[in-house]
Amino acid sequence: MAEAGGRAAQLKSSGLRHGWTTGACATAATTAAFTALLTGEFPDPVVITLPKGQQPAFALAVEELGGGRATAGVVKDAGDDPDVTHGALVRATVALGAPGTGVVFRAGPGVGTVTKPGLPLPVGEPAINPVPRQMMRDAVAGVAARHGGAADVVVEISVDGGAEIARSTWNPRLGILGGLSILGTTGIVVPYSCSAWIDSIRRGIDVARAAGRTHVAGCTGSTSEKVAVAEHGLPEDALLDMGDFAGAVLKYLKRHPVPRLTIAGGFAKLSKLAAGHLDLHSARSQVDKGHLAELARRGGADEALAAAVGAANTGLEAMQLCAAAGVPLGDLVAEGARATALGVLTGSPVAVDVICIDRAGTVVGRAAPAGPGVSR
Repeated sequence: MAEAGGRAAQLKSSGLRHGWTTGACATAATTAAFTALLTGEFPDPVVITLPKGQQPAFALAVEELGGGRATAGVVKDAGDDPDVTHGALVRATVALGAPGTGVVFRAGPGVGTVTKPGLPLPVGEPAINPVPRQMMRDAVAGVAARHGGAADVVVEISVDGGAEIARSTWNPRLGILGGLSILGTTGIVVPYSCSAWIDSIRRGIDVARAAGRTHVAGCTGSTSEKVAVAEHGLPEDALLDMGDFAGAVLKYLKRHPVPRLTIAGGFAKLSKLAAGHLDLHSARSQVDKGHLAELARRGGADEALAAAVGAANTGLEAMQLCAAAGVPLGDLVAEGARATALGVLTGSPVAVDVICIDRAGTVVGRAAPAGPGVSR
């Protein structure tokens, strides 16, 4: 029987335990609190549905009901990932809202507020990212349907000690003030940041080669993986969940080549690869706005635009500025990432193309296949 590959096999082979995002914890707390508000009882454990259909159960650490509101709390378990929010208590306080208002989000103690542009949320909004917001909206709608209530509520998310924890993150530099962000696109924390995950990448390449695959994709996360599959129709055992470890993929492929590699990832992470970084983790490399400004100049940006790119709050803001001016910064980042990859792969028969996406999974830049075996 052929050995399984892909994201699930990598996690299994790493021997690491996955965890839950702050977004999943906030959704579980919201579900429990709203259920108690409607029924008078807290479900414990509380079961939620994640974006990919998994249904984990969460134990409650806090249950408070009275005064027209309910509060539930869940302790975050990040698994074997060295996450600064591991062990944090995530609370949701739910109260009924005005009819027709839907779910209104508020930042409680320890959750930040957006104060600068360039993030996936408007200035002034609680730092609760789009996917966790949708998870909570879906959960509220489900509870309302089960218990005959209206899905018009005010949800306040807080994290005990979040303001202090946030000092060790990039939130203050990004203009997220007052606490942490509520994050997560799948609800699951995959433990990338250790040697075991690098070993799992190598195993994934071995599995792909053993299966006779001639094309593999190194993806920074689940969204870019979906795009790579949609673009190229690759099977699961050709998908490498490289996370932040672009260097691990490239160095192993140099010694154990596959004819074609697609690199797919978010604009900000791939801008780091374009600048020559092989470890894309935020603790070890940062988006170089000066490098983005130089790329923008190469793409036709005038000095005013280049200066604005260099002063941008985030890579996303830099990309948006260039897009508005018709400067193909996404393509330039993709081409730079491809150049870095081909530099690592020098002497090995691997052609590389790059797909650069935004947070929603929209393709914002491409670099066509280049390298050995590619006709020009």
